[in-house]
Parts: sequence; C-alpha cells; structure tokens
Amino acid sequence: MFQPASLFIGMRYAKLAKGNGFISFISFFSIAGITLGMVALICVTSVMNGFENRLKQSMLQIVPHLTLSLKNENHHSIIDLLKTNSKVASVSKFKNSEGLIVSNSKLLAAQIYGVDKAQQNPLVTMLNPTIIQKLTSDKYSIAITRRLATQLDVKVGDKVRLMLPSVTTFTPVGRMPSQRLFTISVLIDNPAFHAQVVLTNTADLLRLNRIKSKEFNEYAVYLNDPFQLDALLTEIPQLQPLKVADWTDSQGSLFSAVAMEKRIMSLLLGLIILVAVFNILSALTMMVSEKQSEIAILQTLGLTPNGVLQVFMVQGLFNGLVGSILGVALGLSVAMNINEILALLGIQIIAGMQLPVDVSLLQVLIIFYLSIIMSYLATFYPARRASKLAPAQVLRYE
Repeated sequence: MFQPASLFIGMRYAKLAKGNGFISFISFFSIAGITLGMVALICVTSVMNGFENRLKQSMLQIVPHLTLSLKNENHHSIIDLLKTNSKVASVSKFKNSEGLIVSNSKLLAAQIYGVDKAQQNPLVTMLNPTIIQKLTSDKYSIAITRRLATQLDVKVGDKVRLMLPSVTTFTPVGRMPSQRLFTISVLIDNPAFHAQVVLTNTADLLRLNRIKSKEFNEYAVYLNDPFQLDALLTEIPQLQPLKVADWTDSQGSLFSAVAMEKRIMSLLLGLIILVAVFNILSALTMMVSEKQSEIAILQTLGLTPNGVLQVFMVQGLFNGLVGSILGVALGLSVAMNINEILALLGIQIIAGMQLPVDVSLLQVLIIFYLSIIMSYLATFYPARRASKLAPAQVLRYE
C-alpha cells in the first residue's frame, strides 16, 4: 500500500525501541505525562461537574429562578409568552420572604415560602399532599425542617413567632417589624429543603407582609436549566423592567465560586499536560541533533525541506496522539468508576457519601483536541530546525 515517505520515516523514528535510549526514555515519559495529565483532568472536571449539578438540584430546586412583579393587566400577556417558552418549566403566583423565626429559647434567620395548592410549581410538587392540606386548612400554621426544630428546641404543636424586618408598622413605641404567632403543624424530613426553610399558607404570608390578596402580583418563573436565565432575559427583553429578583441574587456567589474553582483546578492540571508536551519538544530537539547525517542523506536522495519538516511533525504528533488516546480511555474509565476505585483502596471521603460524577463528553473532546494542538505546536520548532539543515555542511566530514 502506498505510504508517503515523510509519514513512513516519521513513524520509524517514533518507535521508542529504536535509536538513542535516552531519547526513547524522554519520549516514553512524555506519552505517560500526557496520559496521566488527561486522566487527572477528566476525573477532576467530572467530579466538579457532579458537585455543581448536586448543588443545582439541592439549592435551586425551590428557590424561584426569576421573580416578576406585574403592575398592570397589559403585562399578563408576558405570562402567556413565558408558558409557551421551551426554557420555562413553570410560571405561577408565588411569595417568599426573608425573616426571623423566634422560639422561647432562640432566634434564627429563616427563608419563608408561601404554599398555594392552586399554583403548580416545584415547591408544591415536592410536598406531600398531607402537608399542603394541613398548611391550607389550619390558619397561621407552618411546616419547618426537623433540623430547624432541633435548633429552636420546639416540636409539633408549639407556637413560634415569625418576624419580617423589611416590613414595618408604626406603633406608640416606634416602628416595629411585622410579626405574628404561628403554630408548628408539620416537621419536614425531605433532604431537598435546607435547614432554614419555613413553609406556610400563601394567604397567611401575604397578611404578614401587609399585602392584600387582590394586590398580590408577584410571579415565580422556574426554568428547566437555571443557567439559561440570561438567555431567557435576552430572548424576552420585556422581562427586564418587571424583574424583582433572580436566583443569582441569593445563590450566584456560591456557583461563581464553584465555577472559579473548577477553572483553577483545570488550569493547574493542564500544566501537567504542558510539561509533558515540553518533553516532546526536548526529545525531538535531541533527535534532530542525533539524526543530522541521516537528514542530510535523505535530502540528497530527494526529500524536500518540507518533507523533512513533516517527518519530525509526524513523530511528535504520534507521541501526542498516543498519550491523548490513552488519557481519554483511562480518564473515562477511572471517572465512571471512581467511587468503586476509592472503595477498593479503602479511601472514604465522608461516611456514607459517594463522589458525584457527571462526565461531559464535550469537555473530554475539548481536552483531547487541546492536547493534540499543544503536541503539534511543540513539534514545530525542532521540525523547522531540521528542515533548515544544509546537507553539504553536515556531510562535509562524513
């Protein structure tokens, strides 16, 4: 079968068993370095993706992704527009407030959510119908997490006081926050709710906020993917003037920190691949110095400078390609079985907890192509140096 001379010679040079032993040693470790770097990079990015998705599911499941306030009837056409948008999971009337919950022994910050069985949203679908029934049938009743009940030292049937510092009224002793006694009806065991969550009937929460039912005009928009919020606001610019808040106001800094940590870890692990690529450059440079006479002979036999350039580029790219393919194969295998591998080694991160893993094929392809590109760039200098050798000078004393 026909094979270009530059490809044939380059593949011969790439055989690690041939030639100088020290050059073969450096070539081997350049391939091993690329492989290990890619394994580490794929595993770390997969675990970080898993943590990010777990945070998204646990922290952004009940928090409204976008809160709108409709001031007049003309704006209600936007609700119909949102309901038909593919990015939107649900649109419903919704009220939540930041406040304080006070027991006989403690005072703690709380996130108070209104529950209305007539409005379909993720919060309602997550709750047991029995809980919703108790909250809607019993006036001024609340449901709190079992962890919060422990912190407040209260139980079902006890009364606690809810206070809203942002809503105040004038009294003979001065301005006072809106407050009212509520009865604990239910303790929630659902792990999706963080400790400081308090649930109550939307009507009771509106009274606490001094809002009349007919004046209530806040809507919560939940997206299929919370990270598509900016795309939705760009797609429907009429939403911007109506926006009261979105999930980035309360949770944005946390997800930004996770994203920054993922970038920094990727950069640091990418340096492993970069060092291995420099080994390819070193091995090729020494190969060029060792093979000067062979290069000169090939040129006298008719191999063009461009052909010489291709010979050493083929050799360097071969090492980069082998290391990258091995790195992807091993990286995917380790990432998909990382919990089993840790268990086999007897390593336990947290008792009863497994590392969340989410392998992104797009990220793996990007890592693979970047490795190939870096390998290609590393071959350019020694290959160009080899192509500029003058055969007459090299063979003068042969």
